[in-house]
Amino acid sequence: MADQYAQSGEDTRPTGTPTSSADTGKAAQPGISAIRWAEPPEGPVLVLLDQTRLPGEETELVCTDAPALVQAIRTLAVRGAPLLGIAGAYGVALAAVRGFDVAEAAGAIAGARPTAVNLGYGVRRALTAYRAALADGAGQERAGAAALAAARALHREDAEASGRMAEHGLALLDELLPGGGHRILTHCNTGALVSGGEGTAFAVALAAHRQGRLRRLWVDETRPLLQGSRLTAYEAARAGMAYTLLTDNAAGSLFAAGEVDAVLIGADRIAADGSVANKVGSYPLAVLARYHHVPFIVVAPVTTVDPDTPDGASIEVEQRASHEVTEVTAPYVPMAGLEAGGGIAVAPLGTQAYNPAFDVTPPELVTAIVTEEGVVSPVTAGGLGELCARSRQVSMS
Repeated sequence: MADQYAQSGEDTRPTGTPTSSADTGKAAQPGISAIRWAEPPEGPVLVLLDQTRLPGEETELVCTDAPALVQAIRTLAVRGAPLLGIAGAYGVALAAVRGFDVAEAAGAIAGARPTAVNLGYGVRRALTAYRAALADGAGQERAGAAALAAARALHREDAEASGRMAEHGLALLDELLPGGGHRILTHCNTGALVSGGEGTAFAVALAAHRQGRLRRLWVDETRPLLQGSRLTAYEAARAGMAYTLLTDNAAGSLFAAGEVDAVLIGADRIAADGSVANKVGSYPLAVLARYHHVPFIVVAPVTTVDPDTPDGASIEVEQRASHEVTEVTAPYVPMAGLEAGGGIAVAPLGTQAYNPAFDVTPPELVTAIVTEEGVVSPVTAGGLGELCARSRQVSMS
């Protein structure tokens, strides 16, 4: 099960735990990390920053088994494509080192969120390492260590990929928009909270900020769970960036006023033809960007590209519960008559809600896909395939 460690200025981490992301010495955020492996005296655990309680409270969830991790994934305590891959790999390792049924744990974790392709990738990577060790004659302890090593390697690689995506993305922005002073619109959350490093799309904006080229970061609040206002604004404020929050339905007004130079988003799955599944609300931004001749750029690691999904129509889109739309939740602020985590009704009792977690943007509306291995533009199945092939050659060399 999962226990909680609330942080309020004191270090309440279990003893003996790393303080940095992926043990690389580089924290995912100053003073906090989104995910880490810890080995207190009572046994190994996976420690997650509970993102449902941000920005008001920095609280950690401590997972001791796969069911606790599955619950954290489904409730969005841990979220974001790259981070889900890392979490999936660590979850398999956790089951292995604690002596649980590894195959059962892997299946449960991989199925926790169907759209996010990185989750399954991370699970398979750790599971493959575990099974290979067993096939070589290793005992349970050594096989568990192999799964953990695979998870840690994925964590490190994602941190490194984040830095390369930021470099490629900033170079593309400077090419498309010479002179700097970029005004970037982003949707959902794509920073260190979803990555082993500093993120995907947000990392590009952060790089622009550090080099004095970011004029304004426009932050969509991202209904219905407000990952933009709760999480992206939180990260932007911590980084000292110039940012402004807007409701999702105000984006059209912003485009019409000529206040957007580029749209940068992440992705949860990219099909072989270049169709992009991302947080619902991304597709309308792509339509607006095309009408207003504004670049629409997707930033994601190569692991988000799924060659087994041929096109956007083949992407399974997660449908979430109606109450996320019909209620406004209060995750961390106790109110009279309302428990923390409860909801305030904003629709009549019994109202049904259409609540897809993602929408799909066709490749013809995507200006470029930025990965750690380079940029694909125009976005075509051939171009994406060539990039993925180069990535496989680099990983094998």
